[in-house]
Amino acid sequence: MFSLSLLSHRANSTVRNALSTSHSAPTALGPLSIFTRARSQLAPRQVQHIKRHKGRVPIPIGGSTKGTTLAYGEWGIRIKGNGARLSAKQLTTAEEVIKKKIKVIKGTKVYLRVFPDIPVCIKGNETRMGKGKGTFEFWATRVPTGRVIFEIGGAPIREELARDALRQAADKLPTIMEFIDRKTPPRLGNLVLHPPKPAKVAAPEVVTEVAEAQPATA
Repeated sequence: MFSLSLLSHRANSTVRNALSTSHSAPTALGPLSIFTRARSQLAPRQVQHIKRHKGRVPIPIGGSTKGTTLAYGEWGIRIKGNGARLSAKQLTTAEEVIKKKIKVIKGTKVYLRVFPDIPVCIKGNETRMGKGKGTFEFWATRVPTGRVIFEIGGAPIREELARDALRQAADKLPTIMEFIDRKTPPRLGNLVLHPPKPAKVAAPEVVTEVAEAQPATA
């Protein structure tokens, strides 16, 4: 007949053996890559450091207009207001809204032009200073003014439907967006760079000589 202490001892040893075998199981990915991938759908597969400086949203003070026009689709939205830090959850929510709206048209695609690859760490409320950086909270990306966020294409889409879908997606983002198409000029910060108008060529003037009438002599 077994005693209660013997049964509890055997149960504890069984649990210890199971935990030791689970921790020693070989895996192809490192612990950091598994941790980062399981946090969100939009997340980098592997990062070197899980904590990073906060940083600032870049301000386009140079002359580059890269990323301010459409590259894949026929319609899109880009930032018109101040630059912002967009989280992975915000981008995922906006993308789901667009897909739900345009799924009635076969062959349509949604292109995401930015990707959240910056880890954001947050400390709890009423926490004393010090004790190191806060814990990882979510993934985000810093987007300046004028950067294209979403594009839709892949199949012919009416402008009314595209405007409605992208308007609903823009409502999910924390900044002012504008609707653009293939003919929209690039943007450099708050300045829209319209193409220069061709100079008007003046028509050559035709000089006509009028013969003066001479008075008749008697």
